Amino acid sequence: MTLECRDVSSQRGFSLIETVIALGILAVALLGAAGLLAAGMQKIVSSPGDLTATKKATEAVESVFSARDAHTLTWAQIRNVQGGSGNDGGIFLDGPQSLRVPGPDGVVDTADDGAVETVAYPGPDQQLGTADDMTAELIGFTREIQIRDIEANLRSITVIVTYQVGPAKRTYTLTAYISSFA
Repeated sequence: MTLECRDVSSQRGFSLIETVIALGILAVALLGAAGLLAAGMQKIVSSPGDLTATKKATEAVESVFSARDAHTLTWAQIRNVQGGSGNDGGIFLDGPQSLRVPGPDGVVDTADDGAVETVAYPGPDQQLGTADDMTAELIGFTREIQIRDIEANLRSITVIVTYQVGPAKRTYTLTAYISSFA
């Protein structure tokens, strides 16, 4: 019987330290991917609210411009009731207001507004305008219109829409400028 001795130094594998370091790098990469996935899911969940907020802010600005251009409102009326001076004397309500259907004047956030607005979402078939559509009241949304003088014939209109997305409160702000010249 002969014993054969092998040179152990020529056979090499992974050491325990190399394995732990490789697992650490893999864990960091997987946690980064999981965080990215979670952030993406949060954006997907908030997208209907984000879209509604942008549309309602744009609608408010457009209603002011339309009322000015149609001479439904005078330049003196395109202000907040109290506003920056405490007594601006306009028709736009101060502070956050629930999203309501425009009243007879066709302008939002004034004293004559109607019921809380509703919006239609596509149902399970993901097509709008079919029998399975869902209608929801815009209860969690508020809109504030701030109109401030910049010069004699120029004012800023800032529309702030606030809404809830899960535990977080989101805000969308739109600023436009309006002149007295229609």
